[in-house]
Amino acid sequence: MERPLKVIHLEDDPNDVEIVGATLEQQGLRCEVTTVSTKDTFVSALERGPVDIILSDYGLPGFDGLSALSIASRIQPNTPFIIVSGTIGEEAAIDSMRSGATDYVLKTRLIRLAPAVRRAIEEATERATRRDTEATLERERKFLRALLDSLDTGVVACDQDGALTLFNRATRELHGMQEQAIPPEEWASEYKLYRPDGQTPLTTEEIPLVRALKGEHLRHAEITIRHREGGSHALVVTGQPSIGDRGEKLGAVITMQDVTELKQLERQFQQAQKMEAMGLLAAGVAHDFNNLLTVISGYCQLAQARLQAGHPVLRDLAEVAKAGERAANLTRQLLAFSRQQVLEPRVLDLNDVIADVEKMLRRLLGADIELRFRPAEGLGQLRADAGQVEQVLLNLIVNARDAMPDGGRITIETENVEIGDRSEIPSGSYVLLTVSDTGSGMDAKTSSRIFEPFFTTKELGRGTGLGLSTVHGIVKQSEGHIAVQSELGQGTTFRIHFPRVSAGQEVSKSTASHAQPARGTEAILVVDDDASLRGLVSEILRLHGYTVVEVNNGETALTMLENDGSVIDAVVTDVVMPNLNGRELARRVAKIRPNLPMLLMSGYVGKNVEALDSLLGPRVAFIQKPFNPDALLEKLRDVLKASATGIA
Repeated sequence: MERPLKVIHLEDDPNDVEIVGATLEQQGLRCEVTTVSTKDTFVSALERGPVDIILSDYGLPGFDGLSALSIASRIQPNTPFIIVSGTIGEEAAIDSMRSGATDYVLKTRLIRLAPAVRRAIEEATERATRRDTEATLERERKFLRALLDSLDTGVVACDQDGALTLFNRATRELHGMQEQAIPPEEWASEYKLYRPDGQTPLTTEEIPLVRALKGEHLRHAEITIRHREGGSHALVVTGQPSIGDRGEKLGAVITMQDVTELKQLERQFQQAQKMEAMGLLAAGVAHDFNNLLTVISGYCQLAQARLQAGHPVLRDLAEVAKAGERAANLTRQLLAFSRQQVLEPRVLDLNDVIADVEKMLRRLLGADIELRFRPAEGLGQLRADAGQVEQVLLNLIVNARDAMPDGGRITIETENVEIGDRSEIPSGSYVLLTVSDTGSGMDAKTSSRIFEPFFTTKELGRGTGLGLSTVHGIVKQSEGHIAVQSELGQGTTFRIHFPRVSAGQEVSKSTASHAQPARGTEAILVVDDDASLRGLVSEILRLHGYTVVEVNNGETALTMLENDGSVIDAVVTDVVMPNLNGRELARRVAKIRPNLPMLLMSGYVGKNVEALDSLLGPRVAFIQKPFNPDALLEKLRDVLKASATGIA
């Protein structure tokens, strides 16, 4: 050693102290010796700090070597202890070694002292190194265990015999059990592992850890695991065998990633894609169907107007008109489903809207479900899109129906309410719509999530999770507020507050009729690529005094307005046309004749809903197909009046 050895020498004979010190020096050991002769001085020397070795006489006045060994084992347990004595016998030497002494040397044979000291120091150094290595390994083991337990990925390892050596927190939580070593032949019965279908149990040979133990490299294998207390998880498993430096099999390790939520999101995304495709299909059908319905209903109304009262054909035409109106309602629902409607907010009487759709709502319910409508007298007015309000009612009624598989009662109520400052709803006057049912109800956790997109409690294939989120969006778009109250087994109640508008505003009704349709003398340019629809619109206008010019495309219409535009007083155009569509035509016309009135008509506007909304105003109006002649004439008259009065 480069530094001197620190030695405590317990000896009461000064001569022996001198002889021992000289012997160590003569045998090449440099030492810093602290000599003590009593118990107290011995303890004090030990407590001052670690030393390299302790040399002790066996027999001392009032104190002996075994007692000193006991004290040293307590204060400095890892320090070598050598008994140096001239009186120790064989039996005492054996007792000393059993008690923990490193060695003993007789004073008559001090030639053994230096070798004994060197050997004791070397062994102590080796033991210290092993302890440090073991402590380092233990720290690393604890760190690795903490690291693995912090992961949400399950990790399992086994030795070459299949005995589990690692089973982290995520794995225990997936299985619902404590860490324990289970032989491979019991894994299939203990761990409840299934194929991806979640129904077929895995055989022992199919278990990922068994496959890895047999030498297979698994990549993204899918299995299902069932928790002991219920519930299942979809897992993606990766694993491989553990091989030593010499190619020997040490065991295997696998990781398990819980992809249950990802699988649910995939299913939701696939369902959303299906819904989008269905929406596009529905909207496309509605476009063509609305053109046909407009022609059918329009000519039906024209025929009715040409026949005298009491004519026998009038009854047949009335039935055709009713069928057309029912078909028109169907296409409106298709467009609402596909969210391809141009919004037309107007002042509404909520009682009238509910009464208009009440028959349709009753058809959605079975005979075992009672529908009650309790309208409030003197109900205030609200401003919203009638179609959207109908959609809200439809979704709430369908949800209530599905919550009552064994029948029950649904109640729709309206009333005027005043909200004060302390409510979560801004203070003011509201029209309250309440829809309640006597169904199964929901717990608080479910109630808190029902307005989230894609959240549904229905089994796969029966719900999209979009219905109530759509309701929430419609209510918010109408500046309203929606709340739900529900308890398991106690039914559910939805309360929707719509802001009440000022009294005296004209209430729009879809059933409104006019004794005398509006007439005019202006020159109208009619633009539509559908000959039947173009002919119908032109005939309606001519019958009511207008001069009509017909063209079948936007390019021709634009050219005519550029060259002879002064003779045209207004334009009635379809929105969806090849090449130059009605929306773009309206933009270009605004540059040529900024004040020219335009009426846009369409049964389907595709992805151009927002762009179309931006064009609408007093000079540019929109009419949804199918429409009746009176509605067309009224809309056209409105934009002509706005232009004549200089409203921009």
